[in-house]
Amino acid sequence: MEIGGGFSGARALVTGGLGFTGSNLAIGLVKAGAEVTIADAMIPGYAGNLFNIEPIKSRVTLNFCDVRDVNAMNHLVCGQDFVFHLAGQVDHILSMSDPFPDIDINIKGTAVVMEALRRHNPSAKVIYTGTRGQYGPAVSLPVNEEAPTHPKGIYEISNLTAEKIIQVYNDARGIDAVLLRLTNIYGPRAQMKHPRYGVVNWFVRLAIDDETIKVFGDGKILRDFLYIDDAVEAILLSALASAAVGEVLNVGIDLPTDFIELAETVIAVAGSGRWEYAPFSPERKAQEPGDFYSDISKIRRLVGWEPRTALRAGLRQTVDFYRAHKAHYW
Repeated sequence: MEIGGGFSGARALVTGGLGFTGSNLAIGLVKAGAEVTIADAMIPGYAGNLFNIEPIKSRVTLNFCDVRDVNAMNHLVCGQDFVFHLAGQVDHILSMSDPFPDIDINIKGTAVVMEALRRHNPSAKVIYTGTRGQYGPAVSLPVNEEAPTHPKGIYEISNLTAEKIIQVYNDARGIDAVLLRLTNIYGPRAQMKHPRYGVVNWFVRLAIDDETIKVFGDGKILRDFLYIDDAVEAILLSALASAAVGEVLNVGIDLPTDFIELAETVIAVAGSGRWEYAPFSPERKAQEPGDFYSDISKIRRLVGWEPRTALRAGLRQTVDFYRAHKAHYW
């Protein structure tokens, strides 16, 4: 399946559109011909960054608002053909010490968005981006969409709950929805000021700064690291695929990498930095699910998407972007 002109002239709302995935998605939508509205609360410490939309800033409508604001959502969903719901509390470590932002933003915020759609624009299609963490520890590998969900943290539980809320509106309220579970995404326009989320990008920062990357445990834990451009393509294609409506789809890569290989590849690409073993912190150990990589056969079958960017190539583009624009992210 190709994106083609599927978004030409369409109206699309992106919640969390100044963040990492949201801004890259907004750029992809504009390139595809959509009329894009971005909603973002610019909560301190998150990935919201006005520089993220520098290439398209004159071609989008920007609204500084919170998904928990009923009046704002009632207004913004009107007339939209697509609503890409990406806004959320995304700090895994924070969720261990304070569960209420997850509950408030991820669960209540999602309910506000879906109620706004039910009341004011039930014909719009909703695309939700959750996380592979909703599965919790893998029962078997690779992990497909039928695997049990036993999340290990409040963050992941709140994402799973948000997904279930949207599923109810799809099944019982007739609002078409596509439910995506994204793996470990990396690439340009991520938050780079602290290491609380986005492990690959944090490794990139440390390497660029010629500092030491800490590899936890024995470094052999497997993950599937997906480049942001591939993730955006998956989101866009899923939005256009009628077969994806009502479905839960993994967005990942079926070529897992361990953390030693990741660190060594980052250092080789950057030409700087070093790595060393380190023990897990109590917070990280409590949330560590072990090996995880996605079975993406379902999205291949229903949507026609598969990742195209090899790890080294994606890291090269990532390192080049942050070296060129370091002042906007460090």
